[in-house]
Amino acid sequence: MKSEEIKRILAGLMNIQTEVEWVEFKEARTNYHFDDLGKYFSALSNEANLKGKDCGWLILGVTDKPPRNIVGTQYRPTQVSLESLKKEVADHTTNRISFDDIYELSLPEGRVLMFQIPPALKGIPTAWKGHYYGRDGESLVALNPREYEHIRGQAIKEDWSAKICAGAAIADLDPEAIKFARDQYKKKHARLSEEVDQWDDLTFLNKAKVCISGQITNTAIILLGKEESEHLLIPSLARIMWVLKDASGMEMDYDHFGPPLLLKVDQILAKIRNLTIRYLPSGTLFPLEITQYDSWVIRETLHNCIAHQDYTQAGRINVVETPDSLLFTNLGTFIPGSIEEVLRRDAPPEQYRNPFLAKAMVELNMIDTIGSGIKRMFTMQKQRFFPMPDYDLSDTGRIRVRLLGKVIDENYTQLLIQKTDLLLMDAIALDKVQKRSPLTDEEFKRLKDLKLVEGRRPNLYVSAKIAALTGGKAAYIRHRTLDKDHYKKLIIVYLEKFGEAKRSDFEEFLMDKISDVLSKKEKINRIRNLLFEMSHKDKTIVATGPKKSAVWRLNKQ
Repeated sequence: MKSEEIKRILAGLMNIQTEVEWVEFKEARTNYHFDDLGKYFSALSNEANLKGKDCGWLILGVTDKPPRNIVGTQYRPTQVSLESLKKEVADHTTNRISFDDIYELSLPEGRVLMFQIPPALKGIPTAWKGHYYGRDGESLVALNPREYEHIRGQAIKEDWSAKICAGAAIADLDPEAIKFARDQYKKKHARLSEEVDQWDDLTFLNKAKVCISGQITNTAIILLGKEESEHLLIPSLARIMWVLKDASGMEMDYDHFGPPLLLKVDQILAKIRNLTIRYLPSGTLFPLEITQYDSWVIRETLHNCIAHQDYTQAGRINVVETPDSLLFTNLGTFIPGSIEEVLRRDAPPEQYRNPFLAKAMVELNMIDTIGSGIKRMFTMQKQRFFPMPDYDLSDTGRIRVRLLGKVIDENYTQLLIQKTDLLLMDAIALDKVQKRSPLTDEEFKRLKDLKLVEGRRPNLYVSAKIAALTGGKAAYIRHRTLDKDHYKKLIIVYLEKFGEAKRSDFEEFLMDKISDVLSKKEKINRIRNLLFEMSHKDKTIVATGPKKSAVWRLNKQ
C-alpha cells in the first residue's frame, strides 16, 4: 500500500471509539518484548478470522485509550531488523504464518509501526509457540474453546466419524462385537427386541446408525472393527493406552487396546487395581467399605474420551493409573467451554465433535442421549463421599480428567456423610476448598453464607459448626488462625522464661501453634511480622545485634 493510503488506515483505526478485538495499540516507545508480540500476533490473527476481517492490526507508537495520540516508537529502528522479524515470527507460528506486511511511518509526532496480520486460515487456528491466543475485550487471553472449534470447523465439510472407510467390508468387523452391540441395542430399544433378532448384520448396523446404506464407516471400525482392521483408518488411530505407574512415577506396566473399542472398555477396567477403602464415620463403630473407583464412572469417562476424541490428529487416548488416581486424556478441546456450564445447564451440548459416532454410541447404550453423564459422574462421587473429578482444560488441544481414589481430608468426607442434603454445586465448591483450588466469588459467598467454611481466601478451612458436627474439632483448632494477641502473649511468656531468643528459636516454638492452613513459608512470614510489630509498634520487645542474627529481649523500660 502507498504511504497516503496507510496513513488513512491509521487515522481510521485511531478514531475507533469502541473495543475491537482485531486491533491493538501499544506505546512501546523504546522496546517491545518479542514473546508479547508473538502472543498478540496469534490473538489478532484468530480474532480477525472470527470477526470476518481481511486482517488484524498491531500498531506500535500510539497510546491505547481514546483519544489516541502518537508518541513514537524506537522498536526495531532499522529496515533490515524489521524485515527479519517476519522470519523470526514464522519460526514460532502455525504453518509458519507471518505478517502480511510491516509499515513504517515517519510522522511529525513520531515514528509509527503498523503490523498487518493475516486472519487465521480456515480450519487452522493460529498458535504462538504451540499456544492459541484470543482477546476478551482489551485483555489477551487463551483462545476460547468454542472459538477454537469454530475456526477448526470452518474446514470441516463432513463429519469424520461418518466417512465411509475406504476398502472396508463387513468382514473387517468383529462378530463378537456385533453380537454384543445387538444385545446393547436391545437394552436401549426393548420394544424392538424380537424384531432385532430377525435382522441380518447389515440391516442391524444400518438401524443402529453404525453403517450408512450398508457401507462401513470410520465409526464402525472404531467401535466394532477387528483388531487388524485399524490400519484402514490410517493416518488416524483408534487406540487406548493403559499405563501403570508407582508412587514415584516410574512405569510398571502398560498395554495397548485397539478396535473393537466397544469390547475393550471392560478389558481396560479389568486392568485397573480398584482397591477397597475403609473409613469410619463419626459416632459409629462400623466402618464404611467402598472401592477406590465406581465402575460406571470409569466407563463413562472412557466412553466420553472415545466419543469426543479428535481422530484427525492421529493420536491415542491414554489412561494412566497411579496408586491413588486415574488420569484420562484425549485430543481435542472441551466444546462446551467449562465444566461449570455443563453442570448448571444439565442439557445436551449444541454440537459434538463426532456427531455420527456419538449417535451410534447412544444407540448402543454406551452414552446417555440426554447428555447428563458428566453431572451424574459428579453426583455419584458425592454419594460415594469421594473427591470430585478434576477436569483440566488448560491445554486447548487436550482434555485431562483425573479421578482420585483416596480421601483427601477426612473432615470433608464426614461432612458429605452427615449432610446428605448438601447441594451438588456446594459439594463441588467444598471439594475445591479441600484441594486448595480457587473459588469463584459466588462460590465463596455461598459457602460463607452457609457457614461451611471459615478463614480468608485462599486459606479456607472447615467451620467450627461443621467440625463439631463431623467430629473434626481437633482439625478445626489446627486450621483456625488465632488472633495476633494470642501469639504475642506466647512470645512474651517465652522471653520471661528464657530471657532472650533468636528468630530461629521463635520459629521452632511457634511453628506447630500457627494454623496448619498456612504453608511453612507463610508461617515464617507471620512470625517475622509479629516480631517487627512487637518491637516497632508495641515496644514490648527489643532486638540487638545484626538483623540476620538479632537477639530479642523484653523491653524493661
